[in-house]
Amino acid sequence: MDANRVKTQKILRRVLRRATPSAKEKEKTEQFSKRLTARLQRELTKTGLGAEAHVEGSVAKGTWLADEKDVDLFVLVPKELGREAFTKVIDVAKRVAGKRFLEAYAEHPYVEAKIGEFTVDFVPCFRVGSAGEAESSVDRTPFHTIYIKERLSGEATKDVRLLKRFMRGIGVYGAEIRVGGFSGYLCELLVLHYGSFLNVLEAAADWKETTMVDMENHYGGQETEVRKAFPEPLVVVDPVDRGRNVASAVGIERLFEFAAASRQFLKAPRYEFFYPETVEPFSLDKFSRALKSRGTTLVMLKTSCAKAVPDVLWGQLYRSQKALSKLISADGFSVVRDAVWSDEKAVDVFVFELASRYLPLIERHVGPPISKREDCEKFLVKHAKSREVLSGPRVEGDRWVVDRKRRHTDVAELLREKLRYNNKTLGLSGQVSEAFSSGFEVLVDDKVRGFYRRNRGFSVFLTGFLSGKPSWLR
Repeated sequence: MDANRVKTQKILRRVLRRATPSAKEKEKTEQFSKRLTARLQRELTKTGLGAEAHVEGSVAKGTWLADEKDVDLFVLVPKELGREAFTKVIDVAKRVAGKRFLEAYAEHPYVEAKIGEFTVDFVPCFRVGSAGEAESSVDRTPFHTIYIKERLSGEATKDVRLLKRFMRGIGVYGAEIRVGGFSGYLCELLVLHYGSFLNVLEAAADWKETTMVDMENHYGGQETEVRKAFPEPLVVVDPVDRGRNVASAVGIERLFEFAAASRQFLKAPRYEFFYPETVEPFSLDKFSRALKSRGTTLVMLKTSCAKAVPDVLWGQLYRSQKALSKLISADGFSVVRDAVWSDEKAVDVFVFELASRYLPLIERHVGPPISKREDCEKFLVKHAKSREVLSGPRVEGDRWVVDRKRRHTDVAELLREKLRYNNKTLGLSGQVSEAFSSGFEVLVDDKVRGFYRRNRGFSVFLTGFLSGKPSWLR
């Protein structure tokens, strides 16, 4: 056995000792889940719906990681009762949840509650005969649990935990919108398909943008048919439903981050891939030096956080981030990089790194080709005597051209004006738009220092943004 393999096995044993719940933790989680399910079932029985409460997800399959405190409680409702029955289920869930909960709606209504040290999702779904009869993704979940429990051995469970922990360590674990990565069910399927944690990494190291896994051979090896059905870069056909791609949430960036990290680990294994060192934010002096050394402009938009469950919140934040980047670019400013951060409680922050805060007063505006007579007439009527035109109209090549005054030469002024007076027209998501209407700050370069100093979560995020290098890359 070569030295690299010996080192790898030593690391994996160490990771498993930390990633596997202790006997005490395992019993505590299972007992909590059992008691809560029984309590929920008692309350559901009183409604006369004929609904059944079941634990699903990683707790049901025995693949959760140590220190994870997430429990998924599904309520299976007879399909003939229709979605109206979900309202009654949600009311019951609220009573069981206590005071600390949020009600939300994705494909379905659900309740996210904090009960003691556990975070519990109460999810109503339809009881169906097969996954193919599912009306939403949650209707398939019980079939996923059955599929995995029937096939996952004790050794394979260890490999699943290794894969989950590796993905969490490099930042690609989780199908929620904030991450856009690999779900727990997807990790389980990859281990079943490739046979082990290391085999998954070996395969991922060579993944292309058109990787396909069809464990139950639903498509008979017809990759063309699979590509017609699923446009995503990674396709893992759901074993229980040929019409669903389990990897649909995995974005192109997360896919290749995993591929790149897999290569690096196989070449030079380190424990830190699984448990990265805590990021220490730059000191204020180092932060200022980092900004100055880049020769760019850092713009920060800070506003209050919308009250929503994380998946809804991050969907709105990402859509708003694109709209704001488009606004800035449309006015001629060059966006080098952008990102969004939220503490999911009080504050949302949009960050843009620009080539420059300021633009020249003059901008070149190219008109229509001379060959288009009517368009030229309209252009000349608009610009020939305009006070905004500093030079022209003149013919350059085959077109009319003018040099005109810019409306905005300072990106901070642009953002303040647009967000204060007509943010409803910018394409921002509803709750984010409302937050900006209630108030916001535009901070540029060293003006960011105050919030950076007060908020450690943001300072860790911004340090990572400025360093621009994944923690696992040496």
